[in-house]
Amino acid sequence: MPKLGQEPIRRAALVKATIAEVGATGSLAVTVSQIAKRAGMSSALAHHYFGGKDQILHAGMREILRAFTEAVRKELARANTPRAKVEGIIRASFDPECFEANSVAAWLNFYVQAQTDPEAQRFLRIYQHRLHSNLLAHLRPISATPEHHAHVIAALIDGVYLRQALREDAMGGAEAVAVITQTLDTLIGAAP
Repeated sequence: MPKLGQEPIRRAALVKATIAEVGATGSLAVTVSQIAKRAGMSSALAHHYFGGKDQILHAGMREILRAFTEAVRKELARANTPRAKVEGIIRASFDPECFEANSVAAWLNFYVQAQTDPEAQRFLRIYQHRLHSNLLAHLRPISATPEHHAHVIAALIDGVYLRQALREDAMGGAEAVAVITQTLDTLIGAAP
């Protein structure tokens, strides 16, 4: 088996440290030095691997998107019906890796960063497009107004994340899935 070099291990550690540091501080005003210290390495090494703070933050965003994409893939592979696939997308949104406190706080900060950073805007658009297109594809067979219902479900998911990040009426992942699934029942006219 080939030996994994130090670069991918260190890069992964820096990305994980970025999410943790942004989540813990609740701000993008973290320094490369803080991130590197959390990862157990020097800031010079962090700069060597990523170039600068923006690149490290972007790598953190990509990692959160990767985790979400992987969770959606797993859930969709298990589902057999359009309804089950929509529920799977909702569950994936609150997968423990995606809905972990630091990831939620980091994600909220990335939303803020997207207001002024074109690369962060691009990542956010990718996420929004994937979520919407996945919901829409599986709502079409079961909803009279799938476009509208996809927007409502996506807004609910984002709203739960916002409340979680602000610790205002925060709920656990299972509770969030239950609330949004109940709303899905109401939207598509399913029996409660």
